[in-house]
Amino acid sequence: MVIFFAAVIGLLVVVGIATAIFVHTSPQFGQAPQGDDLTRLSTSPNFAESVFKNTIPTEVGSFWKAMRKLPEMLKTEGTIPVDSLPASFSTEESQPDSLTYVTWFGHSAFLIETHGKRILIDPMFGDVPSPLPFGTKRFAYKKPIPLVEIENIDLVIISHDHYDHLDYPSILELKDDVAAFITPLGVGSHLKAWGVDAGKIKELDWWDETEAEGIKIAACPARHFSGRGITDRNATQWASWVITSPDKNIYFSGDGGYGPHFKEIGSKYGPFDFAMLECGQYNEAWSQIHMMPEETVQAGLDVNAALSMPIHWGAFKLAPHKWQDPIERFTAKAHTEQLAYVVPQIGKRMQLGVDYPKEPWWTQVH
Repeated sequence: MVIFFAAVIGLLVVVGIATAIFVHTSPQFGQAPQGDDLTRLSTSPNFAESVFKNTIPTEVGSFWKAMRKLPEMLKTEGTIPVDSLPASFSTEESQPDSLTYVTWFGHSAFLIETHGKRILIDPMFGDVPSPLPFGTKRFAYKKPIPLVEIENIDLVIISHDHYDHLDYPSILELKDDVAAFITPLGVGSHLKAWGVDAGKIKELDWWDETEAEGIKIAACPARHFSGRGITDRNATQWASWVITSPDKNIYFSGDGGYGPHFKEIGSKYGPFDFAMLECGQYNEAWSQIHMMPEETVQAGLDVNAALSMPIHWGAFKLAPHKWQDPIERFTAKAHTEQLAYVVPQIGKRMQLGVDYPKEPWWTQVH
């Protein structure tokens, strides 16, 4: 018996050492802030006890509640579409005029083209939101995301460092054709570890503002968490974003649970012409870090958005709900609350301020 327990302990030690080596030597995990970077961000009023904090108490998720959901998580019926999702990607670039276009790549990845500037948001174009090549895979699209054709990017905005928002292979593919990156505090350390020139990176704390070629960018609070490895929980910040061109005011929620910050953002920066609001990958076990669809509708009302779009769905199974549940629950509540919304087809290049697509394309997919 003693020999058996010794063997088990020895095996656990070996696995632990191997895991630690893998995490610290595999580039996809990135680099938590250290040295001067850590000293700089530690002066933030949102940083305490060596980690970033939310504005209100927030439970990342109950382990035991999550374990009770494990049988649900392992089920696939209805959680992954059988059909390929319709997609109509266009790589046509906007002309240097006052028009604003929005292209959704599924989940939370967007291309915003405004006044001739091209802005990527959370460009996760990979197949697996994980540091490993296996796991939940992107839903099949009728046309693949044309990553190699996404060029001449003026700005990349990152909401936080989770794998479904900050994708190592996508950054490697894009980084040399991007003029500037804007991130929450600390996320720039990952980018620098992946070869992005430090001079291209600007980190903002909540309520910080900057301007790039006539486009104003403001970092705002979100109610979430961060981390890519085992020991870097909340070592970097998370944020929502305001993007203001000369004639359009746009809000991107990033990830996060519902909270009073939405009304505060609406009061300070609203009203918004267009708001992209998290709606998907939710569950009661982690309800404080991901909104339920009905809360997404309320967030759209809070920020005073003329037009809202539910995001964070249509790409991955990261929660046990059926893949169409987010959009069905959102649209039902939006109709009740009279919230104007749009749900363009994945890859559809939509011009803000004109007629919007009304077809519920997801109802045609099994």
